[in-house]
Amino acid sequence: MRLSTLIRQHLAALRALLALTAITGIVYPLAVFAVAQLPGLHDKADGSLLEENGTVVGSSLIGQSFTDSGGAALVQYFQSRPSAAGDGYDPMSTAASNLGPEDIVDTASRPSLLTTVCTRSKEVGDREGVDGSRPYCTKSGVGAVLSVIGSRDAYGDVPHPVQVVSVNEACPAQPFLADYRGVRVECAKEGEDYSVGRIVPISGDTPANPPVPADAVTASGSGLDPNISPAYAAIQVSRIAKARSISEEQVRAVVDAHTSGRTMDFLGEPRVDVVQLNLDLDRSYPYRG
Repeated sequence: MRLSTLIRQHLAALRALLALTAITGIVYPLAVFAVAQLPGLHDKADGSLLEENGTVVGSSLIGQSFTDSGGAALVQYFQSRPSAAGDGYDPMSTAASNLGPEDIVDTASRPSLLTTVCTRSKEVGDREGVDGSRPYCTKSGVGAVLSVIGSRDAYGDVPHPVQVVSVNEACPAQPFLADYRGVRVECAKEGEDYSVGRIVPISGDTPANPPVPADAVTASGSGLDPNISPAYAAIQVSRIAKARSISEEQVRAVVDAHTSGRTMDFLGEPRVDVVQLNLDLDRSYPYRG
């Protein structure tokens, strides 16, 4: 290849690089920025920020935790759903727990997803004055799971167990079930491995549709969801009214003002924006402590 041809090719590549850099690195971003400043788009492009007395207090698109420094719920505020993003609603650590429905046995390093859900449900029930029980949960708020030890049949079942252990209830706890298939249920001893047994979750006699809704005990996929279900908002109304010394009807009116229906009347579910709801409550009915 002659030197002149090589130079021409490099000059052509350089011109293409400069042109594409100008188009994609300068012109296109400036065009997008200019479009984003149009009326109706400016607020969304800037992050749907919420201001209170001239100070940015959040975004209508990102949830917040309304808890004290110890993580306890502040009684005057509606509570958001749990968050697995960092320490909670951290936009720099958006994530889910990646745990699935088969994560039901606690370990020394962390509680199972089932126990986490059971614990949250009990806490919400106690706080809101409703029944916090749910299927596969003990009354103490851990996963109701047994390790059934013994010879297995052709189907993997253990028809005649020799030992049954409530794996998520550490000794000296009283197991949630007295006996299983005629064998006394034992509490779990620290350091023991019960994986040799057949792991059996026990549904119990709790309601199929528990008063504490699913969004009160599970995190969203992003960990940033600012919304809760109307059902979760409804069980918090009484507490909010009592804390702010107002009527439940007044609280429900504010909730209704921040409740959105299904998108286009068929996508998703009705939802309540917790951040904007709490801001409106502070403006309309300040908490006196």
